[in-house]
Amino acid sequence: MHFFARLGGLCAILLTSLALSLPAQDNLHSTRMEVIHDKPYVMVMVNGKGPFRFVVDTGTGGKAFVTPELADELGLPPAGVARLTDPSGMGEQHVPVVLIQSLEVAGVEFSGIKAIRHLLPAGEGPCQGLLGFTLFRDYLLTLDYPARRLMLATGFLAPDAEDSVLPFRMPEGVPIATLRIGVLRIEAQLDSGGSGLSLPERLVPLLEFSSDPVAFGNGQSLSTRYRIKAAKLASDVHLGRYSFAQPFVEINPAFPLANFGSCPMQNFALTFDQKNLLVRIDGSSKVLHLGTTPVDVRLENAPMQSPASAGLVPVG
Repeated sequence: MHFFARLGGLCAILLTSLALSLPAQDNLHSTRMEVIHDKPYVMVMVNGKGPFRFVVDTGTGGKAFVTPELADELGLPPAGVARLTDPSGMGEQHVPVVLIQSLEVAGVEFSGIKAIRHLLPAGEGPCQGLLGFTLFRDYLLTLDYPARRLMLATGFLAPDAEDSVLPFRMPEGVPIATLRIGVLRIEAQLDSGGSGLSLPERLVPLLEFSSDPVAFGNGQSLSTRYRIKAAKLASDVHLGRYSFAQPFVEINPAFPLANFGSCPMQNFALTFDQKNLLVRIDGSSKVLHLGTTPVDVRLENAPMQSPASAGLVPVG
């Protein structure tokens, strides 16, 4: 998504081994997924060169970003202009697009990819690009955090009676599922490029907390700087059959939706089926714990694509 965050105790969740129940699938491809400061990274070949380190960001609704340095190194040709916005709806940039003839990840080759040329945060070490969610629209995409693997396969998901396969929608190319907090049902982005469990400030009057919200950190979108608070919920947070027991959550004043980031994803293998708008969530424990206290946080920002830029619509 728009956040690349480094968290301490708020992200301290239990990692355990996982026996993955696989969906119906064929032609399985797999590669090592490096998880650094809770973000998933894979090695990618671009136009037959590399490998290069890319972050996998289900919260970005386009196909790919590349840094200006990588675009110049590989001589990637220009392919138009795109518009970037952030979820607050208050910021906008026009940015260049370049053409990648061939992009290979996990042994799968993607051809003719239009990628946005844009700076990426360097807080987690060298990173030459970003793989967005819609790049994988023709595959089952699995991010298996406990096994540290990214997998691509053909096949499909189907609803089950165990509430482990959930529907999602993706109006801007980003998966949005439903969380339950007490009697409230709220929409949340499933965002591997995000940080913790973040709730919009507008929900605060509707929720009960066991600790008062306190200043937690600063955030920045394309156009706005804002203060983030954190507080411990008095209720559990439910995603399908899984529960986070009275977690500490971030309270965000800038964005309209909740964000289920890479930190709470850590105990799961998530398989996304974009054609059928389903996600399978496999975990080894049904009750999870997310953090014990708010801690210092350093936030860095990368923009999310708007519907127009997700299609890489030329401007002017």
